[in-house]
Amino acid sequence: MEVAPSPKVGGILDLTISKQRCRAMRRRILDISQTVSALHIAPAFSCMEILDTIYFGLMRRDSSGKSSDTFILSKGHGAMAQYVVLEQLGILSKSDLDGYCHPHGRLGAHPDYGLPGIEASTGSLGHGLPMALGVCLANAESRLASSTYVVLSDGEMMEGSNWEAVMAAINLKIVDLTIFVDSNGFISATPISSRHPNLLPLERKFEAFGWDVRSVDGHDQQVLFNAAQSKSPDRPLAIIATTTKGKGVSFMENQGIWHYRSPSHDEYRQAIAELEANA
Repeated sequence: MEVAPSPKVGGILDLTISKQRCRAMRRRILDISQTVSALHIAPAFSCMEILDTIYFGLMRRDSSGKSSDTFILSKGHGAMAQYVVLEQLGILSKSDLDGYCHPHGRLGAHPDYGLPGIEASTGSLGHGLPMALGVCLANAESRLASSTYVVLSDGEMMEGSNWEAVMAAINLKIVDLTIFVDSNGFISATPISSRHPNLLPLERKFEAFGWDVRSVDGHDQQVLFNAAQSKSPDRPLAIIATTTKGKGVSFMENQGIWHYRSPSHDEYRQAIAELEANA
């Protein structure tokens, strides 16, 4: 996989390189899919541009590449997207990803705290945002100038612990917090509109709790970046990012069956061809 350069400081997003990088990372996930019986491919594809924007555009880094900011993937089943980003940054190695879900490999289906670049163990949904509040409070107590970014899934917003955290964030006067809700319209393999329609619209619920809110195209890196940069200085920000489950591969898009599945060899070849055709 071609590795694109990472910025030394936040506040810069090269859109052309970002698009190339996202295609390369989707290709990398497809390659890994041929070595395991199943993986969360569609959930990773839906949040790819979101993670790329956070890691390569928003998070500040010093000359050594170390970031003063924190990222938590509350949507732990999207771990493949985080793994390939960390590989791009040189934080995880090629051998780490090649050993995904293999005996003696370091990487499992969900992120584990203690692995390079992983700030929290997630996958049991509804935990990432509450943990992020703790990070923000600790930073405030230590007077650290640090931002915290969290990616959640829209289906995950059914967890009550998230709404307790949404309310607590305002009461605790937490401001250095930006969350991105990967709003691909599915909970696992079922559309949210049929499983839990009263969850929607998310924007009005966050607004009711006093959050700053933006609604954006979750596959447009520049729009994502601009939304985060426009954050109010005195409130946490919720960015509701509309995405497509399985984005980038036509037969995977909005098809619940691809929540946890590996493509056959023929499907793999078609998927690779589509990514190359859109380069």
